[in-house]
Amino acid sequence: MQKRVAEMFAGVGGFRVGLDQLDSGWDTIWANQWEPGKTVQHAYDAYVAHFGENENYTNIDINVVDKTTVPDIDLLVGGFPCQDYSVATTGAKGIQGKKGVLWWDIRDMIQAKFPPFVFLENVDRLLSSPGRAQRGRDFGMILYTLQQLGYGVQWRVINAAEYGFPQRRRRVFIFAYRNDTNFYAQVSKKSDLRDVVLELNPYNKRLPIDSHLTEEHEGTLEGYQDIVDFSNKFSFKFENTGVMHDNQIFTGKYHANYSGKQITLGDIMVDHAEDETLYLDQREGQLEKFEYLKGPKRIPRKSADGHEYVYSEGGMAFPDKTEMPGRTMLTSERSVNRSTHVVRDKQNGRLRMITPVEAERLNMFPDNWTDTGMPNRFRYFAMGNALVVGVIKAIGDGIDDIIAQEGNLPDARHFDKHGAIDNVKHTDQQLELDI
Repeated sequence: MQKRVAEMFAGVGGFRVGLDQLDSGWDTIWANQWEPGKTVQHAYDAYVAHFGENENYTNIDINVVDKTTVPDIDLLVGGFPCQDYSVATTGAKGIQGKKGVLWWDIRDMIQAKFPPFVFLENVDRLLSSPGRAQRGRDFGMILYTLQQLGYGVQWRVINAAEYGFPQRRRRVFIFAYRNDTNFYAQVSKKSDLRDVVLELNPYNKRLPIDSHLTEEHEGTLEGYQDIVDFSNKFSFKFENTGVMHDNQIFTGKYHANYSGKQITLGDIMVDHAEDETLYLDQREGQLEKFEYLKGPKRIPRKSADGHEYVYSEGGMAFPDKTEMPGRTMLTSERSVNRSTHVVRDKQNGRLRMITPVEAERLNMFPDNWTDTGMPNRFRYFAMGNALVVGVIKAIGDGIDDIIAQEGNLPDARHFDKHGAIDNVKHTDQQLELDI
């Protein structure tokens, strides 16, 4: 069975690489990748280098894409940045959301195509942002929007290393399902949403968890006058897994239950790095800079209002422990900073930074995936922005099972959109929501 996919914020194709590895009929028929402020679009160039040119692969700002022209799809995927999703009253202009907030482009795509399933990725701090004053507001806005559009939602924060993958990378994965799917009906039959977290989701097949949850609590999206009232008042402590179904929220804290093989940083290292510029002894003072950056610190500082305080920072392993999975890779990898990996070369024992291939292996991409003409510095940048494709493959396998229970996937053209569209139109018309 061919399953049609649209990939937003495609990067160098992490979602697609993971789903394609399942060899179960996923067909990415539309993709968009745009790096703002970049003259050369290296990530998009890498995408088409691997998947070919296609009139349905676009390299323009997603905000100007006419979402109604996208082909019909069964699954929408994408990784999008954590941003401020608040909306506010602006007098005669009605309601405004922040310009350039990419969640609203996802909302617009869903409203245009109403795919049966949606699969998204974000940094784990999305669950707690914007902070103490309204903890959880931003993720709540996502749930509120999806509920309006006629979807149930499940989420889970996954540390890839806890399931044997080679990087300690924590990300939240969001799975949404339309309310006319068989899966939505199965969730509706559960009298306790806790059972959904433990038994009925796309995560547990390959990413099992202990049956004992902690920090369990419930909430609701009901009781707010409109989206602005929700934005101003909603606060909730989302734990690392949970479900929103028919306006009701259940969340709890889980622990991974995995006893398989662990891939370590040492396992993914090449035998020897030929590039001499990676070695710390090739530039005067570089070793000393890394020793300082990775060491413990207590630095006196003064705030803008004159308040004096001491900034403290604990030490970290230097060089990185190769018997453990790698740390979370950032876009600044390969530069002289605290987060950059430093390893001891297997062949000559000298301290060095990791190679582009090692960066790719930390995210489980095929070797030289980013060797498509982009500069080395952007190869590291692309991997710092990417995801661990093994996690996508694992969750995709669970989504495969869910879709197999659907028979023929319900077509969006037959979906009773009236309730969802009325909700959105009511918001747009009454409040002139400018997002």
